[in-house]
Amino acid sequence: MHLLEIKDLGIIFGGLQALNDLHLVVDDKEIVGLIGPNGAGKTTVFNLLTGVYPPSGGAIRLEGNSIIGKKPFQINRIGIARTFQNIRLFKYMSVADNIKLAMNHNMKYNVVSGMLRLPSFWREERAIDKKARELLKIFDMEELADQMASSLPYGQQRKLEILRALASNPKLLLLDEPAAGMNPTETRDLMEVIRRIRDRFNVAILLIEHDMSLVMNVCERLYVLDYGNLIAAGTPEQIRTDEKVIAAYLGK
Repeated sequence: MHLLEIKDLGIIFGGLQALNDLHLVVDDKEIVGLIGPNGAGKTTVFNLLTGVYPPSGGAIRLEGNSIIGKKPFQINRIGIARTFQNIRLFKYMSVADNIKLAMNHNMKYNVVSGMLRLPSFWREERAIDKKARELLKIFDMEELADQMASSLPYGQQRKLEILRALASNPKLLLLDEPAAGMNPTETRDLMEVIRRIRDRFNVAILLIEHDMSLVMNVCERLYVLDYGNLIAAGTPEQIRTDEKVIAAYLGK
């Protein structure tokens, strides 16, 4: 059984078929890329996977169970977390608090304990603060834990968003253009971090990315969309020489 299975997935916006009969699978601990020219429908796939849009047809299954009809927060709790193409942090909260917010659904103290600041409240608060700081070590950002998120450079804000997604303990992590705005050195570092995240957290990763050097070096399989249609699927070596892919990117 695949971790994620998408079958015959489609969506229509105002009479326009934005995605048509998509088939896609992701297995445990696999790094898979979803690529294609601008407007191909890549982010639409992520919005369907996370419950932002209801599909017009098709199936989405996580570990064999349908997730169609579930709300975004429900999908997050059963194991799918995402980052966004445009960074969406709580910029006037601390770096650590941004991560801790993603852990709130695991908190077990009640309202009274929280209001009265009982020992059970402080125990759990200390526990999630420790976990947040441990996550920050992945990007060597633990010294920034108490700074405002808005004070971070762009590349570190992008990393913080990835860490916040990881804080919800996902089975599948969706990365929407994680290298956007990064320089070549930061992009090379990101390749290693993506592999480290997969191995350390036993999480599968589905990523959208325009940086072909990152995609070709970090992904084990690729799916290529063009105008909402799947035009190719295979290993990076197969995709690199596929005539349909070359035409979609460069023109015939």
